[in-house]
Amino acid sequence: MNKKALYNLSYGVFMLASKADGKENGCITNTCMQVANNPTRVAISVLNTNYTCDLIKKSGLFTLSLLDEACTFETIRHFGFQSGRDVMKFGCTELKDKNGIPYLGWQACAMLSCHVVSSQDLGSHTMFIAEVDDAKVLSTNAPLTYADYQNRLKPKREEKKEEPERKIVGWRCKICRYYYEGSELPEDYSCPLCGHGPEDFEPVYES
Repeated sequence: MNKKALYNLSYGVFMLASKADGKENGCITNTCMQVANNPTRVAISVLNTNYTCDLIKKSGLFTLSLLDEACTFETIRHFGFQSGRDVMKFGCTELKDKNGIPYLGWQACAMLSCHVVSSQDLGSHTMFIAEVDDAKVLSTNAPLTYADYQNRLKPKREEKKEEPERKIVGWRCKICRYYYEGSELPEDYSCPLCGHGPEDFEPVYES
């Protein structure tokens, strides 16, 4: 199966944030859709291994910043390529909703403030159904789509060349440290833990 076909599904790209027990965190997600009106409800899907997912389960609250076409890869990298368990992703300059949960006032065209009404464990992810308590338009820029992120914003994969004196015995995900055993990593491979592709793996050499 060529997973690149899924890149053509129409998604947005979002910064999802939550707060619980005095701790706040944000991550990048591409899964959100409106599922009901009156009251307005949305569905989001979050990796169970994400720290943000833990915070949503505890607080039942989150904000969703809808990233726009002005978004840079550095913003994606900051929120999506490191864990909030290891670093503080938010400073003192971010805007916050009435629940004290941060959202982006830059590189985002809108924000939603939501509370969870139900959830479903999907195995690798948890799907949250949430009611929208507040919504704001932040800019007139067009929203960033997942296809645009894949085709324009995301750096292209660099060919990994095997050094003559060293043998590649596996590949390690730079995001979650998952280890793939084998000298060749398939071009359409996705990490089973965090979902990142081959460009986010580094070679592991024979010692």
